[in-house]
Amino acid sequence: MSRPDLNLLVTLDVLLTEVSVVRAARQLRISPSAMSRSLARLREATGDPLLVRSGRALVATPRALELRDSVSRVVREAEAVLSPQQGPDLRRLARTFTLRTSDGFVENVGPKLLARVRKEAPNVRLRFVQKSDKDGAPLRDGVVDLETGVVDAGTSPELRTQSLFKDRVVGVVRARHPLAKGRVTAARYAAGQHVTVSRPTLEGGPIDAALHALGLERESVIVVGGFASALALARASELIATVPERHTGSLRAGMHTFPVPVATPKLTLSMLWHPRLDADPAHRWLRACIRDACASSW
Repeated sequence: MSRPDLNLLVTLDVLLTEVSVVRAARQLRISPSAMSRSLARLREATGDPLLVRSGRALVATPRALELRDSVSRVVREAEAVLSPQQGPDLRRLARTFTLRTSDGFVENVGPKLLARVRKEAPNVRLRFVQKSDKDGAPLRDGVVDLETGVVDAGTSPELRTQSLFKDRVVGVVRARHPLAKGRVTAARYAAGQHVTVSRPTLEGGPIDAALHALGLERESVIVVGGFASALALARASELIATVPERHTGSLRAGMHTFPVPVATPKLTLSMLWHPRLDADPAHRWLRACIRDACASSW
């Protein structure tokens, strides 16, 4: 059995609306003769004349009247399927977004992001989960909707990314730490005991390479999984924590912060998501909320 020509549905919709071959042809920008041929094909497909002459005009048959509303609905639905999605109705949007990020991001950006989400889309929930690695599987599998982090060679190339802000690493110690007084030189910095965060951009890498070029080496006595843990240990001990400045603003309250005394590259924090969510209106709205929250947080 051959498949019907679905293009004829548009022609039938216009014919049943106009009840005129000439007006229907004009609307579809084809010749009246081409429209007459399409009507002949529709009559053959439906087994009904559809439009018959009554004096000098055409009138719809009972079958045509029966089909008119359903044909119009099918055409409108097809047009909606093949059209770009409209923005979401935020007041009615009920959805939970899972974001994989660091505790520092939640601490500094979370309040403003939450305030906007609750104001614009009260039925939307945000679920934050800790980011411990750069594995792209959670985004690919749909377990996570969006994550934040530094894009580097370990980032999956299939992911979409967008920069949020630039940051730099700083040294942080408790308020009465010896490094809280005087200029912090590379030698003084290296001589202390360090708590480092298990991330390629902070553990080893540029900082230790710069120190090594000066004939210096820092001692990492403990490695932790997040900025909050590193700062908590530094707050209660003589340890030195090296963390992103903007990313940890609230977490460093009451502590002494100083520039790292060696040249280090800027860090660019980005948000990452899977391509299948790229055009999703609700996800696009969420990304805009995150961008704005980051821009207004510092």
